[in-house]
Amino acid sequence: MNSPRSSSRATAFAVLAIVLAGSAALYYGSSGFRAISTESARRIAVAERPLRLPQATLSGADGNARLLADELRLDGRITVVTFIYARCQSICRVVGSELQQMQDEIRARGAGDRVRLVTISFDPRDDARALTQYGRMMKSDPDVWRLYGIPVESERRRLLDAFGVIVVPAPLGEFEHNAAFHVVDRGGRLVRILDYSEPGTALDDAMARAAERM
Repeated sequence: MNSPRSSSRATAFAVLAIVLAGSAALYYGSSGFRAISTESARRIAVAERPLRLPQATLSGADGNARLLADELRLDGRITVVTFIYARCQSICRVVGSELQQMQDEIRARGAGDRVRLVTISFDPRDDARALTQYGRMMKSDPDVWRLYGIPVESERRRLLDAFGVIVVPAPLGEFEHNAAFHVVDRGGRLVRILDYSEPGTALDDAMARAAERM
């Protein structure tokens, strides 16, 4: 017959085993305790291993179509990419306001030849006219800040998945979606994701990468 002390030890070992198993699961599921949420873990993963983006055809506010790879890689600048839809009256307006200030800062630093902004709409209704109107409202300068749509639904979905953008249809033709600043290097790779509340950090990161030798 086991003694009370032996039973206590057995119980303690069982509890310890459960704790260790749970800790191991948390460790691997949160990138080594560095992130608890899936979004944070994704941002760490991108920072550690830059992501090559899928191909997509962009439709510009000027009405011209161009390939994403050409737009990002052949341009030669570090790009800060954001996602919006033109009818958005909430978070997109916040991001748009921050982008206005980032555009002004890029100009003030004389960095327009090294850093630029690209905003992509995930709303299939945002044609060239809608993008042009949004650009005028935001006072975007095409030399620094360009606006695009993605007309092909399958390409749009793949690109949103690659950037980690979640879009859910909402009433009255609106969308619920997350927002962030995505830094893309000269090679067209996604290298960092920053929260939409960190525009200064996003721009500083882009500036630092732009200062690196090619």
